[in-house]
Amino acid sequence: MAMTDEVTAAHVSQLRRMVGELTDTTYNDTALIVYIANYPLIDERSERPYSFDTSTDPPTRDDNDDWLPTFDLHRAAADVWEEKAAGFALLFDFRADGSSVTHSQKYDHCVRQAAWHRARRSMQSAEMISRTRVIPSGWIGNLAEADD
Repeated sequence: MAMTDEVTAAHVSQLRRMVGELTDTTYNDTALIVYIANYPLIDERSERPYSFDTSTDPPTRDDNDDWLPTFDLHRAAADVWEEKAAGFALLFDFRADGSSVTHSQKYDHCVRQAAWHRARRSMQSAEMISRTRVIPSGWIGNLAEADD
């Protein structure tokens, strides 16, 4: 089952409020669902969203049916704010006929919002998957090479 299937309307609605996109003019629900699905979390019962089957090569991902859909909305919001900032990055400030236009404020605001949400993202850990690697006999990684 894809993570996108686990994202609820409540998740999308909350993300919309976090990024100031109350309509689907710029970001439709499908786009926001993809942002949210990128960041699954361990649920309140300590269930992981998936595990890896290391008996196959390469390891395959097995979804956990006991996992309650839990996502890091702050990480998703930070991604959206960074994308919004990119849209303003090429705009510039200028003065003409006694008035001024300051597009940089829009960019700066988006960057600050992205940083604010990144500071509130959930802590993450990574699980290393061990794989056997065959090293040629007689090879020593840090041994000086012989001068021929």
